[in-house]
Amino acid sequence: MAALLGPACPGPPAHRRSRLPLARAFLHKVTGTLGAVVTGLAFLATAIAALFAQSALVRFQQRRRPHLSAWAVALALFTIASGLLALGTSNGWNKGTFRVFYLFGAVLNVPWLALGGIALLLGPLAARRIRWFLVFFSGLASGVLLAAPMGPVRGTTIPVGKDVFEAFPRALAAIGSGVGATAILVGAVWSAVRYARDRRNADRARLAGANALVALGTLALASGGLVQGIVGDDEAFTLTLALGIAVIYAGFLVAEGRRRSTP
Repeated sequence: MAALLGPACPGPPAHRRSRLPLARAFLHKVTGTLGAVVTGLAFLATAIAALFAQSALVRFQQRRRPHLSAWAVALALFTIASGLLALGTSNGWNKGTFRVFYLFGAVLNVPWLALGGIALLLGPLAARRIRWFLVFFSGLASGVLLAAPMGPVRGTTIPVGKDVFEAFPRALAAIGSGVGATAILVGAVWSAVRYARDRRNADRARLAGANALVALGTLALASGGLVQGIVGDDEAFTLTLALGIAVIYAGFLVAEGRRRSTP
């Protein structure tokens, strides 16, 4: 029978066969280690954001400043989003977790963060007017993201928005994050210009430093999303997420130092 079927297909040499299980085990170990790194960084970002949100909320209850309320909302959204990121990268994504992660993390977080900077620079009246528009935008985005059709979502790799959602949800994310990041960067430049005109004003120096740190942290968050969307590098995304929120937290502490020093 073997003669009728022809010679058997030769397998890999014996020394190669002995290496295959070792290579598979090494690859499995590396993959598991990288997955643990992604999940660990996501949990770290969640812890920082939770501390940040709690601090902003406590100080808002004490002082009733509009920038503190905006930052408390932004950091609550960030805490939930990064918590879902940790859950998705450890236990696997589904459509529900990714909807909320995308809504809070990609669409709404940066605009509410920008509102805090606007309140610091322009005062409570301007912040109140912009807040009503932001509330409307948040309601619209929530309705769209919770009802939008989705592509398949599975596994522990972070999904990319363009592979899951159609044009409108992604447009909302671009508008929210783009406009919010632009407002933060413009505020940082404006604060720097004001300080350059009056270098003896310590209050303006603190405000310029706070806005610069918030802008730097926002750029870190945006660069992580860009890397993850183009390259698909989950480790870079979660690393920039943790670093970005830590830098923004530092900006918040500098801004509150400014408030404490003001009579």
